[in-house]
Amino acid sequence: MQTEDVGTVSLSENIWQGITLSDSAVEQIIKLMQQQPEAKGIQLAVKQSGCAGFAYVLDLSCDLADEDLLFERSGAKLYVPLKAMPFIDGTIVDFVREGLNKVFKFHNPKAQHACGCGESFSI
Repeated sequence: MQTEDVGTVSLSENIWQGITLSDSAVEQIIKLMQQQPEAKGIQLAVKQSGCAGFAYVLDLSCDLADEDLLFERSGAKLYVPLKAMPFIDGTIVDFVREGLNKVFKFHNPKAQHACGCGESFSI
């Protein structure tokens, strides 16, 4: 049996594609930031959840960690924990109307499968 040395991956030394914000996502993030003046922006994280494995988590962010990455466009600030980047790198964040609701949508090129309700994804 052949064995190979497996190197380690450094999250902080990786070159990320980043996160893209649509025009409507920028507008909504700015509105949310204006409603909560103490907020520094919105944080996009990932947690284990749902039938497909992972779910997106959006929260107003008042406290930032040193390893959070900032993606900013036209004053809208989106913070992403470094540990979430392998799951969402390259994602386009949009804000859309679906029927009577308006929701953030995530167009994630790493997502290979989504559950039927759209609440979770797998890579």
